Amino acid sequence: MILLPVTAPPVVAEWDDDNWLWNIIGPERLELGDEFGCHGFEGIDVREENWVIEQCRDYLTEFTDASRWGSQPVSFGHPNGPIDANTAQSISDAGFSIVGDMIEGDSNGLHVVQRLTSLEKGQTNLTALENAEQDSLVSIYWIARWHDVNIREDKDAISLLTSQQVWFTTWGEWHGHKISGESFDRILTVDPQVSTYRISTLGNSSWSVPGTALFEWSETPTSIQFDGEEALIIPSSQRHLITGIRPVDGGAYVTAPPGSMIDFIFESQDVSISHTPQTTFNGLHHSVSVVGHHVTNLHDWSSDFHQSPLRFTWLIERPAALEMDWRLPVLAVAVLISTPIAIKWVVTRDKARSDE
Repeated sequence: MILLPVTAPPVVAEWDDDNWLWNIIGPERLELGDEFGCHGFEGIDVREENWVIEQCRDYLTEFTDASRWGSQPVSFGHPNGPIDANTAQSISDAGFSIVGDMIEGDSNGLHVVQRLTSLEKGQTNLTALENAEQDSLVSIYWIARWHDVNIREDKDAISLLTSQQVWFTTWGEWHGHKISGESFDRILTVDPQVSTYRISTLGNSSWSVPGTALFEWSETPTSIQFDGEEALIIPSSQRHLITGIRPVDGGAYVTAPPGSMIDFIFESQDVSISHTPQTTFNGLHHSVSVVGHHVTNLHDWSSDFHQSPLRFTWLIERPAALEMDWRLPVLAVAVLISTPIAIKWVVTRDKARSDE
């Protein structure tokens, strides 16, 4: 009797696309305020193959914008350990300015975000979350699947985070907000009852992220206007970045987009007014971003967070495509041909034996 193998190992070839980036989930996450960055190509070490850095960027931008604040990605997930100069240069040349999240040594001019803890069930350092420093960015690692194992999120950690007075943000948004908050410039006007400020439009930034400053004055303004319109009042409970003002005793937190004109209108002339850049939006204690690593399937990575107030930095990794071994169809045809022959042979043999 003829015996033929009917299985063969799959072979990895070329690359696949994650259609959730542009289909339903990607647009929803983008509208909520999430960010899409890059992590390279599945199974390839970017330190050994720098070409995947630019290719990952092109793969991502073919299907989605990186953020509501800008189309080009700015955040890149680097393997744990040091960044060599060549890799850092390739990251920078591709337009990325932020790397994370367990970086050692010199960052070679890139802005580094370090991981505080993980969102994996049983692995979260709750004490670290409870004791986060004021105005810090808490970056939390998340991965939905490791090889064939599904990872569950730590619900106690999520409950703790959502109970805190923190800003839910992303790597790129946090970084851009900080830069904008440091860029309020006073504009000279002829009206002594009006003080005008503007956030400088930063020529070296591809994103237009609002910034926050705490303005304090000797007299409460009768009106605060953005580009000639009354500014929106931001509630103290607001934990996602929007523009407007949040009044406090003796002043207000002012969050405005780059390039907009902010007019403070007073009853008196030459009122004393000062401003202090704010790292954290809306006077909140600190900032939190959950960071999805090695995201090859956005549905799997985000499925447990549809109703969550958390915001995510998704580090997208182009998935490897599984190509069937070319021997399989050949073997299938061989089986189809040989099976009737084998059956006929067995029947003929059995009949011959019965006639003996």
